[in-house]
Amino acid sequence: MYLIGLTGGIASGKSTVARRLYEHGAVHIDADQLARRVVVPGTPALASIVEEFGADVLHRDGTLDRAKLGKRVFGDAELLAKLNAIVHPAVRELSSRMIAKAGQEDPDAVVVYDVPLLVEASVDHPFDLIVVTDAPRRAQVQRLVEERGLDLGQAEARVDAQVDNTARLAIADVVIDTDGSLAHTMSQTDELWHRIVEERRARA
Repeated sequence: MYLIGLTGGIASGKSTVARRLYEHGAVHIDADQLARRVVVPGTPALASIVEEFGADVLHRDGTLDRAKLGKRVFGDAELLAKLNAIVHPAVRELSSRMIAKAGQEDPDAVVVYDVPLLVEASVDHPFDLIVVTDAPRRAQVQRLVEERGLDLGQAEARVDAQVDNTARLAIADVVIDTDGSLAHTMSQTDELWHRIVEERRARA
């Protein structure tokens, strides 16, 4: 199995790159989806969140009110750290199981673990390659406004709340520049896939 860690700032093109690698045949595991799975009703993580933040962070049906909890922790480093201390270990455990399962089902699989908080959450899976999508702040803000409907202030706050991209670039094996056209991003991703294929042939 060949394991790729894919990371990058918000609205930096991670989903586009992940989708392209999936089209080439990679197994895609999305950390954001796992973060939702580990807090469904009945999970230990959700029980810990209620214990820490109170039952008012739940909807009437017992599911987590992510928007309400997000507003509470956003901008408060101490509360965010408490939430991350609950969610991140649960996501790590689930992602480890899913990566192992992918390898068992196909020992030759290329697995892309799409994890926005690879740096912040100290994700330490045994990656063969770490890929970082890179876009300037203005492009990230513009995409959040145009594609996700945020107002300018919200978009800037979201971008600025994340770890500085220099920390991601420092651990990158490959950087994909997503500031240009979609075709440019795709061509870089295609080149990456061909590089991986050739590298694995050389190992065989």
